[in-house]
Amino acid sequence: MPVSDELSPINRLLAIMRQLRNPDGGCEWDLAQDFASIAPYTIEEAYEVADAIASGNPNAICDELGDLLLQVVFHSQIATDKGLFDFNDVASAISAKMERRHPHIFGDATADDVRQQWEQIKADERAAEGPNSALAGVASSLPALLRAQKLQARAARVGFDWPDADGPRDKIHEELAEVAAAADPADRAEEVGDLLFAVVNYARHLGVDAEDALRAANAKFARRFTAVEERAGANMASLSLDVLETHWQAVKADEIS
Repeated sequence: MPVSDELSPINRLLAIMRQLRNPDGGCEWDLAQDFASIAPYTIEEAYEVADAIASGNPNAICDELGDLLLQVVFHSQIATDKGLFDFNDVASAISAKMERRHPHIFGDATADDVRQQWEQIKADERAAEGPNSALAGVASSLPALLRAQKLQARAARVGFDWPDADGPRDKIHEELAEVAAAADPADRAEEVGDLLFAVVNYARHLGVDAEDALRAANAKFARRFTAVEERAGANMASLSLDVLETHWQAVKADEIS
């Protein structure tokens, strides 16, 4: 039975999810899900929102935001079914947090006060949850480069940081040598991880967002590789590396000219 379209849009969506999760006639797949099983979809939908924004297509942005909102509703319904919390609790909690973090809008503080107090406000929130590391709250499911950047920034707040970019730059050379000296695949993988962490740290000291920089590099490579494919034709796999390099350099030259 269709859900009434006379409900407000958000209440209609909440009713649809309740029906999908209803043990009496609900959707078998939706009923089988839990927080962990749909977490990957939540992350995927967030990335699809970012892709839609990059495309500049308002219709795509609207559509992908709807998919992301569905994830919030889905998690909230799972919590409701377990007697943990519901969608209203989620909305109330974020409303209270936004007001608490913007006392210059919803309270008596000035904008200058907030700039000085922003990190303290968040630190107070973490402290209210009990003793925590300076690294608390940096999600383990973040993209690895972004998480490395955030971990380093958190450590820097408590003085655990190089004084300038020379330290992390030298660390890159040190880690490169350790990769070369690695004794086995497991050791090599660990050292490559240390090397990547050092590169992120160097980027942070240079004021470069490592995640954005690598995303741009990925896009550049994909664009240039596609152009090489067009130049090389159907027999690309049979061409020598020297020929492919010639095509690659020609594509680069075309972009510059």
